[in-house]
Amino acid sequence: MKECINMGKSIGYERERLVECDIKLRELEVKIIRLCEMYPPDLLTKRWLENTLQLCADVPPHQFNRSLINELLDKQRHPKTFSKPSFFELMEEYLADTRYSAAREKNFRVLIRALQRYEWFVRLRSPKRKGFALALDTIDKETISDIETFLRNEHELIDRYPKVFRKIPAPTNMRKCPRPKPRGNNTICNLFSKLRAFFNWCNENKKTTNRPFVGYNGVTSEKYGTPYYITLDERNHIADFDLSAYPQLEVQRDIFIFQCCIGCRVSDLMRLTATDVIDGEIHYIPHKTKSDNPITIRVPINERAYELIRKYQGVDNHGRLFPFTAPQSYNDSIKEIFRRCGVTRMVTVLNPTTGEEEKRPICDVASSHMARRCFVGNLYKRWADPSVICPMSGHKQGSAAFARYREIDKELRIEVIKSIE
Repeated sequence: MKECINMGKSIGYERERLVECDIKLRELEVKIIRLCEMYPPDLLTKRWLENTLQLCADVPPHQFNRSLINELLDKQRHPKTFSKPSFFELMEEYLADTRYSAAREKNFRVLIRALQRYEWFVRLRSPKRKGFALALDTIDKETISDIETFLRNEHELIDRYPKVFRKIPAPTNMRKCPRPKPRGNNTICNLFSKLRAFFNWCNENKKTTNRPFVGYNGVTSEKYGTPYYITLDERNHIADFDLSAYPQLEVQRDIFIFQCCIGCRVSDLMRLTATDVIDGEIHYIPHKTKSDNPITIRVPINERAYELIRKYQGVDNHGRLFPFTAPQSYNDSIKEIFRRCGVTRMVTVLNPTTGEEEKRPICDVASSHMARRCFVGNLYKRWADPSVICPMSGHKQGSAAFARYREIDKELRIEVIKSIE
């Protein structure tokens, strides 16, 4: 027994604690005695005793039992089994728990891969940080600022560290990895909103108490200009334009016009079937807000939209309202349709990278989202009441996105100026 106590006293980790108070010595003696009672003498080697006492240093004597010791020793023998999940393992857990739509999960994985590349860049940038890894409890506002700098400059850093981007490419569904493009404030803000949501989930689920965005003064909000969209006259011109010589474009044109009539996002548009047509309305729950705010959107179907539904009834092999193509092919077709229909007027847009104003032909910036803007913008011109429009567009009342449509109409501005001639 005395030999065991002497061994316990020789442990460097415990020695500093023993000099603080005799109580600690008595606690250590109790632990050693319990060890001698629970385990055979041949097991009580100096190394085993040191490891066990170090693991149990802060355990009160009344909680000291064989089950606890075995658990602590198992953690020491098999650290990977008992270790905390890594930062990226928690991100996967977050994705599984939130049950994002396929599109939103794909966008979140863009953030995951960007952060994985950031880890590699930090390791290669500084020889002293070869073992660097993002950790939930140690990311702070300085780390967030460093990540922002990386995201903003990755398109230049890739020339110095090309292997990193080949190892962890931005897209996952392409054989050849394209160069990363410069990112603007809106893109970085969008990525950070996903990272902030992840940390909020970790806080709510008691994974950490760390809140790295507190005190962060970088990009915090997206900046958008006044929304540009086609007028009803332009919409009707496109709808009635003869594209019979281009049957594929004609199909995509009809889908675009239908989207202009109901105002949904393309991710919801491509899921619509005949069962979503109820009592003369389109009923759907927006995928983007399904997990947070599962409200059913109801949009009355006008005659032009009904004609298109009848035109394509039974055409799609999957039972959808229209024979959809891939979203990117749809966007490319919309630009081509605008050009062939002669809808090429100039509009003022914000460059997403520089944040500066630019003048561009509307055909060059047309996309599926313009159909949604066409729906909301033209409704707002004629019925400037958010309480009527928001339930059909899925916008939250008071949202910054919807507030941008409150631009005074050009005709009204002319009338106001004439009043002071």
